[in-house]
Amino acid sequence: MASDSNMKAATETYGSFVGFVKWGTIVSVAVAALVVLLIA
Repeated sequence: MASDSNMKAATETYGSFVGFVKWGTIVSVAVAALVVLLIA
């Protein structure tokens, strides 16, 4: 089984990844909306 320090590092890495995906999605939607507005 994984040690406590490995679990802590994995949890921090996972949290960073989820945050990056969340903000990446928000930015992508905003850019797509801007492009649609510029084209229309």
